[in-house]
Amino acid sequence: MAMNAQKQPSKFIKPSVPTPSNLKHYKIGFIDELAPFMDVAIVLFFTKNTNDNSKFGDQLEKSLEKTLTRLYPLAGRFVEESQTIDCNDEGVEFIQAKVNIKLEDILGLEVNARSIKELLPLKTIPHDNVLTIQLTTFECGGVALGVSATHKVVDTSTLCTFVNEWAAMNREENDIKFTTPGFISSSLFPACGVRPILIPFITDEDLLSKYTLKKLSFSESDISNMKAKAITNARISKVQLVFATIWKALIGVDRVTHGYLRESILLQAINLREKMASPVPKNSCGNLWGFCSTVLETNQGLENLLNYSVKKTIDEYSKVHHDSEQGQMIVLNSILNVTNTPLSTNLILSTSWCKFPFYEADFGFGKPIWAVPWTTPMKNAMLLIDNAKGNGVDAYIFLEVKDAPYFKEGLDVNVF
Repeated sequence: MAMNAQKQPSKFIKPSVPTPSNLKHYKIGFIDELAPFMDVAIVLFFTKNTNDNSKFGDQLEKSLEKTLTRLYPLAGRFVEESQTIDCNDEGVEFIQAKVNIKLEDILGLEVNARSIKELLPLKTIPHDNVLTIQLTTFECGGVALGVSATHKVVDTSTLCTFVNEWAAMNREENDIKFTTPGFISSSLFPACGVRPILIPFITDEDLLSKYTLKKLSFSESDISNMKAKAITNARISKVQLVFATIWKALIGVDRVTHGYLRESILLQAINLREKMASPVPKNSCGNLWGFCSTVLETNQGLENLLNYSVKKTIDEYSKVHHDSEQGQMIVLNSILNVTNTPLSTNLILSTSWCKFPFYEADFGFGKPIWAVPWTTPMKNAMLLIDNAKGNGVDAYIFLEVKDAPYFKEGLDVNVF
């Protein structure tokens, strides 16, 4: 049965306390400036709620009001001309919806891009609303909570911080102490007037006709097997092992498509929080990331190559203060260098959401049973997230339908 969502009219949830006039304009930092115009989003799935879902929706709205008093830029509007957030308290768009299937129906299916998009709120005005939320109820009483934000203001860590702060507030922990210093990316990395990096996104039409969203699940035993097979004495993380496995398969696809082995670069986002010589607090909000670029040298031992490259990059970050000229330039150049990549290069974008505690988001009726990450679709881009148990990895990749058979052939079948 095809899933159809019936959406109610949007509401706009405003902070319970008006934002002070001296905080009405938030100037974004240079990493925010460079962030592409795209969404960063998550869908959290919960089993049947014992509470009345209509009342639960009301409760979510009230706790959201309280959460927004601290994270007030999320209730504002992004102004492209001035590169600022107008913290005008116009509110977060909040949508409630119902679907004609049971939660188990979608859990039992191979992940479908169209179904996931139905569970995410679509912005009514592009790039304008900072944050939109959709609460979807299944026939069985289970719910999906879709949270989508503009990447110009929010990165994965910020999204996770918001979700968990909101969840704690919704549990009616009235004495809750916020764990975040709030939006400080612009004070750590002040604006310098740079333009956003341009990324060739997949259009909605092509997403439905030419592309497929592939999900790969790597269990704890799969990862143990991968570690055993890796020819190395180094301790390699599960993230680098999975990235290497998928990268190798994508290199194979590219070789079939072009008829020869092109230069390939894996571009990996690095969270700067707690990684520099001066403090960048763990729960800081805003865009706080740089890039690590790994250039293909040989199709063998990619996990070693990635491991060395990432450790080298993090070591460089750890030796500089964020507020020094050297620190600012290292971060800035790691992103700007992407724009100098030749079009003839097989560039693979990768992001890991592993270790971000999305599965800890308990809104008062248990933790999520499934978390599906989402960004604006890009060809061959891969996104990793911990599985529900925390010991495995779920990987999501957007592939052209015609490339899917070659990708499957390129995967190391002995992993599974």
